[in-house]
Parts: sequence; C-alpha cells; structure tokens
Amino acid sequence: MSQTTDTPSSSRRFSLSVTDLTQAAVFAALIAALGLPGTITIGSAGVPITLQSLGVMLAGAIIGPRKGTLAVIIFDVLAIAGLPILAGGRSGLVALASPTAGFFVGFLPGVIAIGVGTALMMPRYRVLWGIVINIVGGMVVVYACGIIGLLLRTDLSLWAAISTNGTYIPGDIAKAVITALVAAQVHRAYPGLITPLRLRRAR
Repeated sequence: MSQTTDTPSSSRRFSLSVTDLTQAAVFAALIAALGLPGTITIGSAGVPITLQSLGVMLAGAIIGPRKGTLAVIIFDVLAIAGLPILAGGRSGLVALASPTAGFFVGFLPGVIAIGVGTALMMPRYRVLWGIVINIVGGMVVVYACGIIGLLLRTDLSLWAAISTNGTYIPGDIAKAVITALVAAQVHRAYPGLITPLRLRRAR
C-alpha cells in the first residue's frame, strides 16, 4: 500500500491522485470480497449478518473520509448497477427494495463518520479512540439508518425495529475492535494515509 499525503492548501484539499483512486478502488473491492462468505439471517426482521460492514469500517479507519467515502460510493454504484456484490449475491436494487435497505444506505454516512472521526484523531492513531469512532460510525450511524428503513418498509414499532439490532451488537463490536487494531498497525507502517483534520476555533 502506497503512502500518500495531502497538502493543506484549499486548492488541493479535495483533489485525488492516481494513488488515492487506487486505494479507494482496492477498498471497494475489499468490501465486495467480504460479501463472498454470504449471510446469516437471524430474527423475523430479516436483517442479515455480513462481513461487509467490517470493510466499511476498515475503509474509513485506514484511508479516511475522502478516499473511504469514494470506496463506498464505488461499491454502491456497482451494486446499484446490478452487480451481485452484496452479501448473499444480492445487487443494490434488490437491497434497496428490501426491508433492510437502510443498512445498505447506512454504509455511506457510516464511512464518512468513521473517516472524519479518525482524521480528527490523526496523525497518531489511538486504538481506544479508534474503537469508539468505529462503533459510532459503523454501528450507531448504520443502525440508525437501518431502523429508519425498517420503520418505512415494515409494520414494526420503533422499539421492535431498535430491538432487531440487539443480536448483532457483539459481532459488530468485535469488528470495531479488529478494525482499530488493524488500522493502528497500518498507520504505524504507512503514516500519512489520512490527512489530519483540525477544527477551526471561532474568533
């Protein structure tokens, strides 16, 4: 994996190099590959357990908000175009037509939240803070989108829609921990993959 650094100048802040695009494409492929083991569906709501949310967490935590977001956009576009790259061999259109559409939609805001949170923490990646950030983006944000989707597509009550996520919490916490441990090693070996973000203080 190549090391890239962004300049802080506004003219280049949103530009992407060939290396950036390659990294985004690699993580889009990773998210797709993590769907190959298939799904396990538990409960009446039909929400599947997949490894693809791990790929989303890894994208945000390792390549940050710009490249991580691009990786998920590439994945989403290919899925919606009809490629069966979602877990279980589903396409994006099938996922969007199902009660679990919100979880698929939630990948994008989830990776943005993880990427931004990680960038605010950089240049030194801290595992404990990384776990918290991964849980917020990869669980709280994605679950919130999923709950909204369930409310719109099913007759579940709000509490029932929230409760459907209970089964998946231990596994998703494990994904958040794994992601933080992997990200810490990657950033130690390849510093500069994510440009640090700094909040501007109001004058």
